[in-house]
This record gives sequence, structure tokens and C-alpha cells, in this order.
Amino acid sequence: MAQRRSLAVPCRAPVLAISFLACVATGLELSVNNHAADFTLSTALVPAISLSCLVHNSSQAEELVWYRGDGQVGLKDGNKVNISNICISPLNESDNGVTFTCRLARDKSVQVSVILDVQFPPLLSGEETLQVEEGKDVTLTCNSKANPQAQSTWYKDNQILTLQQSRHKVYQTSEVFQLSISEVQKSDNGTYTCTVQSSLGNGTRDFYLIVEDKKPIFPTEAVIAALVVVTLTIFFGIAARIDKIFKVW
Repeated sequence: MAQRRSLAVPCRAPVLAISFLACVATGLELSVNNHAADFTLSTALVPAISLSCLVHNSSQAEELVWYRGDGQVGLKDGNKVNISNICISPLNESDNGVTFTCRLARDKSVQVSVILDVQFPPLLSGEETLQVEEGKDVTLTCNSKANPQAQSTWYKDNQILTLQQSRHKVYQTSEVFQLSISEVQKSDNGTYTCTVQSSLGNGTRDFYLIVEDKKPIFPTEAVIAALVVVTLTIFFGIAARIDKIFKVW
């Protein structure tokens, strides 16, 4: 048995070598939308886009597979051999940055990937009305999604907000634009507007900040303790005189 195994290795090696040389000789490769290498596809928010994968220099029927990220895309039987098309519909902002890859089924190292660059104007969201007690801290969060990345500005009552270094802090990422106000005052009461500007358009969202009166500090625990003491005093006082009360009645 050991002798048969040793003889099997040199027998298989030429077969693999021949297959490799045949692949190199024929120049088997794939292309997606006429791109033979990985590329980025820039597009606006159109209703749909299509990707077409084609096998080149093939001497036989080759099966293709598509992936969206790490997940395989389901294909119909007539859309797998030598040429395969997929349609992305509806196209939305969540498709931005997603990678689609076409691969050869029998050799997944033969592949072409496309990264979607979906461009769209600013989309804003966030809690509109905030109520905060005077003297407390508050944060207004404007969720902003845009591609290309947009510039953001805060307004108060239709005027550009003058930031006070000791009280205002602004935090911004590609999808979040925040304004934090420490120890809010009555003068902070009003309408704050998150304005986002990009080359594809502008977006605004209003936030209504209501500063409530500062609540008086009430010694709740002390009052409860006092009520308990008074209640127990009355109870034991009545208990001590229960005989006299019954005699009167």
C-alpha cells in the first residue's frame, strides 16, 4: 500500500501542471462591465444598476458565482454559465461601499470585484424636541448621511450659533453631528437648526430646546422619615390609651 501511494504523487503532478499551463495558455479571465480588474463604480441614486460578468478565453462552459460582501447571491440556472448578470434594485444609500464580486465556480481565485460608490444628498434625522431642566447638560444629535461628505453648521433661531468655549462643544463624524451645551440657561431656550451642505444638495433639521424651571431641592427622605416617626408616635399613643378610650365609649 505504501508503494502505491508513493507512485500516485508523480502521476497526479503532471495533470495539475498541464491544467495550470492550459489555463495560462488560454488566458482565462473574467470581466465585470468590461473591467478585467477590481474597480469602483460611482453612481447616483438611480432606480437600478446592472452588473454583467463575462468569461474570456474559455474553451469550455464555466459556471460563475456572485457575492454581495461575504454572502452568495442566488442566481437562476440560465444565468450562471460563461455570462451572468445581476440587477441591484432599488438602489439606496445603504448600498454605498458594498462590494460585489464575480468568481469562477471551480477556481474562486479567478474573480473581479466592484465597490459601489453611491452618491446622494444629505439625509438628516434626530429627536426634534428636547426638554431639559435649567442647570443640566443637554446634547442635540443630528444624524447625517451624505456622499460625498458634507459640511455642517448649527444655527439658533435662524442665526449662526456663536459657540462659547466654556459651554458649547461640537462633535462630528461622517454620520453624526452633535451639539452639547453644559449647564443650560433660560437664554438657551429656542430653535436649533442642523444645516448640512454638499455638492449634491442641502439638508436641514430643526431641534426645539425647551429649558424648564429648575426644580426646588426637596428633602424627600427627611420628610418620609419624619412622617414615619409621627405616624408611629400617634399609633403607640393610641395603643397606650386604648383602655381609657373604651371606658369613655
